[in-house]
Amino acid sequence: MLQAFKKKWDIQDNWQLLFPLIGLLGLAYSSFKLALFLTKTYHITATVILAVILFTAILKFILFLFQKLENKWAVTHRWEIIRIFMVFAITGSSSMFVGKPIIRAIGITKENLNPILYWVLFIIIGMIFYQILLVSFGWLFGQFKFFWEFEKKMLKRFGLGRFLN
Repeated sequence: MLQAFKKKWDIQDNWQLLFPLIGLLGLAYSSFKLALFLTKTYHITATVILAVILFTAILKFILFLFQKLENKWAVTHRWEIIRIFMVFAITGSSSMFVGKPIIRAIGITKENLNPILYWVLFIIIGMIFYQILLVSFGWLFGQFKFFWEFEKKMLKRFGLGRFLN
């Protein structure tokens, strides 16, 4: 069974199994947290059942995405897609985590600024750090080339492509 899994995901070395394992554990944790949020007042059995249903549904969706993106993204091995998804997840969370203290240090709070303007500024600051962190985490996960190319496309879409030359 393990050999079939390794063959399907183009895994040559056992250390590469770490990425699917971390991905499945992260999905299980997220499914449980979402189920817990949705079933606050219900028994733990209902929460676990909902978590299993969510896990299965989200896993099927992610595997569907893998099929679509495998052809679009130039990766050598299928397991690298998991690594790329992990970089996107970590970067998204980290950019918001870094953005909060920055916006607080500037002196901007929901209380002293219109809430809509606050969220617009928060998103802009988060996007700035997202760009930096995406390439940084991509480098840490051994996918610098992929994320640098992705970053260049994104900057061109924002109209900032002239700064790349």
